[in-house]
Amino acid sequence: MGRVTVRRPVRRVTPQGERRRTDTLAGEEPLELRVSGTALAVTMRTPGHDVELAHGFLLSEGVVSNREDVVLARYCDGVDDTGRNTYNVLDVTLADGVPMPDVGVQRNFYTTSSCGVCGKAALEAVRLKTRFPPTGTPFTVSADVLVALPDALRARQRVFATTGGLHGAGLFTSDGTLLAVREDVGRHNAVDKVLGWALQQGRVPAHDLGLLLSGRASFELVQKAAMAGISLVAAVSAPSSLAVELAEDHGMTLVGFLRGKSMNLYTGNGIA
Repeated sequence: MGRVTVRRPVRRVTPQGERRRTDTLAGEEPLELRVSGTALAVTMRTPGHDVELAHGFLLSEGVVSNREDVVLARYCDGVDDTGRNTYNVLDVTLADGVPMPDVGVQRNFYTTSSCGVCGKAALEAVRLKTRFPPTGTPFTVSADVLVALPDALRARQRVFATTGGLHGAGLFTSDGTLLAVREDVGRHNAVDKVLGWALQQGRVPAHDLGLLLSGRASFELVQKAAMAGISLVAAVSAPSSLAVELAEDHGMTLVGFLRGKSMNLYTGNGIA
């Protein structure tokens, strides 16, 4: 398995001078996702929870909708120059009757850790239609519960505490319980990992869960939530204009700048 963190020597420069020390960096390695042997996407990710990432990616792209849609996920024989398995190629086998992804899901070249939809082969494939519309779902959370969640998320971001270089995503209940937290150099990968967890746990559609983001709320992250049936997304940082439009279209609650005791409510009425 690839390394989650890497140690590197650095020169620490301050007004008082400089000294040599060792710094801990967040790991970043490519993961090639295949479906029945056919290459589908390459994403730059932090190794770990790769099977969840694959499940979440296929869910958010509309390929699968429940855990029974995936029969097997296994690492292929991707090797480095020493002949060791890199665990950077994952092949997913779909159940009988589950169609292979169409060409609109395939990515041009690769997906970087900061960009999800920029490599779409077809622009019209960006706005996907969810099988689990979040409109009208009863999920609500109190403002008091919501403002406590960023600190709870940060407390469980162990690799971020060491490196300062990872995004976090969490799924929470209406009483503020964080059921799953995942970290990754890519914010979209972190979300795919928690959605993959939910899919494997049989919790999709996730109408009874909210999604918490450690950074900004982009269009793609709101779309991923909608594809899982999540009706409330809360972000520590700002949303984009298209994210707000998409949340409004789906009847979702979108919260931004969730910091301290305050927040901005951009759409929806899921705050009690």
